[in-house]
Amino acid sequence: MIKALFFDIDGTLVSFRTHTIPASTIEALTAAKARGLKIFIATGRPPVLITNLGQLEELHLIDGFVSMNGAYCFVRSEVIYKSPIDPVEVTTLAAYCHHHQVPCIVVGEHDIAVSHTNELVERIFNELLGVGFPIPPLASPRELQGKEVYQLTPFLTAEQEAEIRSQLPGCEFGRWHPAFLDLTARGNNKQQGIDLMARHFGLTPQECMTFGDGGNDIPMLRHAGIGVAMGNATDEVKAAADYVTTSVDEDGILLALKHLSII
Repeated sequence: MIKALFFDIDGTLVSFRTHTIPASTIEALTAAKARGLKIFIATGRPPVLITNLGQLEELHLIDGFVSMNGAYCFVRSEVIYKSPIDPVEVTTLAAYCHHHQVPCIVVGEHDIAVSHTNELVERIFNELLGVGFPIPPLASPRELQGKEVYQLTPFLTAEQEAEIRSQLPGCEFGRWHPAFLDLTARGNNKQQGIDLMARHFGLTPQECMTFGDGGNDIPMLRHAGIGVAMGNATDEVKAAADYVTTSVDEDGILLALKHLSII
């Protein structure tokens, strides 16, 4: 029996086209909550960038957050899990990005910065993700000394990723966009985040349903009792799911929850 729902944000809850949550999704989650289901967010975004869920938060629909791809999990003001990246590997990647003049977003517990930002970074974060505010600059890798870093988002090509992988054995790699990937400490992904959140609420993974559209959603889609891929997902993501619904802009969440008899 499904008792909890986990949702990715971008391309799942929130439309890439409108940067809003469809009215049908608000309707669906309100109905699920009324039936006693727990509702969680499972996102690559850090808390400082979770700025587009206002309607859900105003209605008190969200029970907890798996953020930074599982590296930082919290329920209201209580942090139930956090796991920073090895400082040596943070320095290694920062130096590589600095040498190649590659943008890299660095995420701490309560802050975010970007090195070597360019038009591509600004376009993705403003136009695709609708962040709406500039990310502060990181002038030098030296600024990272003594800092706990929970997620790194370098704008690496697939070839550059292959080149640096062997130097970062303690990192988990997840790519949901061709221009960049997210790095966390090894073992930190959305699958683990679901396990941690489920355990906190006395649930099992089999009692959880997950929704996603990107490559970093694949672990949780495969792991949960039911994994649902959005219609706008890639073929690889759809292949990992138990059910494929329509896109975020075509009432995908509402239709899936009705089809699967959750609401």
